[in-house]
Amino acid sequence: MAELWSLPAPMVDRMRRFAESGEPPAVPRVAATVVMIKPDGPMRVYVMRRASAMVFGGVWAFPGGSVEPGETPPEAAAREVAEEAGVLLDPAVLTPWSRWITPEFEPRRFDTYFYLVALPPGADPRALTEESDATAWVTPAEALDRHAAGEWSMLPPTVVTLRQLAEAGDLASALATAASRPAADPIMPRAIDGKLVIDV
Repeated sequence: MAELWSLPAPMVDRMRRFAESGEPPAVPRVAATVVMIKPDGPMRVYVMRRASAMVFGGVWAFPGGSVEPGETPPEAAAREVAEEAGVLLDPAVLTPWSRWITPEFEPRRFDTYFYLVALPPGADPRALTEESDATAWVTPAEALDRHAAGEWSMLPPTVVTLRQLAEAGDLASALATAASRPAADPIMPRAIDGKLVIDV
């Protein structure tokens, strides 16, 4: 199913300039992100607002970051969660969910692997780190409502992931759904007539 996303004027301008330049797209940097889910009660996910000095400053997202040399994406995902939230995860327990590649017109691109994991027993994510200025445990529906109301800025991969988790309903259903998803197949948004087309 294809979705159309309206883009802000700066992104439309970057899209136009890239198309006119004839230059090859930037090579995406491999990255990983983790959706931590509370295992009890209604599904609640951990989200953080990126500090203004960070990449995607002011945007609400899941913990994550670039894969370092010698790391696998699951190892990078676990490291980033430890650094950003103070939660220690075994990379082996991360469940692949999806993979997103930044549109070709963007000068900074990422090839990001998304994983699901249940919050380990006794784990308590830090409220704030140097990389975030706000955090929250919310249901996917609550996060989507705040985004729709203009309260939270979120990028398409986060919005789509939250919507998919809302449809799953609970952790067990989400993990069962993950087993049949083509998580390694990249979702590659493309630009058409000033809009972003996403096939999900």
